[in-house]
Amino acid sequence: MTARITITPRKTVLDPQGRAVTGSLHALGFAEAADVRIGRFIEIRLDPPPRGGASEARERVDRMCRELLANPLIEDYRFEIES
Repeated sequence: MTARITITPRKTVLDPQGRAVTGSLHALGFAEAADVRIGRFIEIRLDPPPRGGASEARERVDRMCRELLANPLIEDYRFEIES
């Protein structure tokens, strides 16, 4: 099983890196770039797969995100699990 996790700053949190990229895109003539948010992508292979199957895997990956991978105060996360 493979978990693919995307972590992004919450919409209410200032994203200085995203703001800098937005400004640079505008300077290069890409005026349509209205709001850039910079995040992270993490891929984790679950080996061996959890005994409870996909349900157990979802619970474990959610816990990984809450406890280590994402800062729940300033970041949102979403993930998908592929068999």
